[in-house]
Amino acid sequence: MDFFHSKESLTALEWILRGIVSFLFLIVVSKLMGQRSISQLRFLDFIIALTLGNIIAHPLSDEKLGLKGSMITTIVLIVLYVIATWLGLKWPFFKRYLDPSPITLVKNGQIQFHHLSKARISIDYLFSELRKEKVEDIQKVSLALWEPGGTISVFMDTQYQPVTPADMKLETQPFTITRPIIIEGKIDMSLLQEMGKDPEWLTAKIAPTNANIRDVILATMTGNENVRVYVEPRKDIPRD
Repeated sequence: MDFFHSKESLTALEWILRGIVSFLFLIVVSKLMGQRSISQLRFLDFIIALTLGNIIAHPLSDEKLGLKGSMITTIVLIVLYVIATWLGLKWPFFKRYLDPSPITLVKNGQIQFHHLSKARISIDYLFSELRKEKVEDIQKVSLALWEPGGTISVFMDTQYQPVTPADMKLETQPFTITRPIIIEGKIDMSLLQEMGKDPEWLTAKIAPTNANIRDVILATMTGNENVRVYVEPRKDIPRD
């Protein structure tokens, strides 16, 4: 474990081992931080991510720095992160400091210019974000909010919102989602169990294709138990 401590120099193998240990350690740390800190960086998430990156990066490039100190510091920061997140749930004023309320940028088609400076964004950036939402006329926007996560939520005026089947009182089929059940000959057993089916049922579904499960490149299944089998590129065989 000499690679774990500071040394005058490290061998190639010790550098590799140090990289592997740091990588696995960061995976564990990221898991402890939770999905939210990975999917979007808010104020507290940004601080912790920036700090952790610098702490771990230096021992990976300087053999005179050991991993022990970096790992201990990282663990302390993660504990503080979890405590701060917990306090944010318990103390509303602390939560408002970490995750402030959304800032109104557009209201009833009118830009709130005094809020743009508060959000520290320019008019050009606002219009750029509106274009991403397919908004060609700002007067059609009923409300646009600058979220704590750094995104803009846009709500169109009701007269410009798309017409839905519910508005026209049309009958619709229940919602269903298509999910892969077989990928390159391997069955997703967790999905199969979730649907209350077994491998024999799936085998019967793909039997008309005259292909074994291991020969199936992709098979998808919907919530109403429809299976579509892809045996080879550009050839798909639907089965109900």
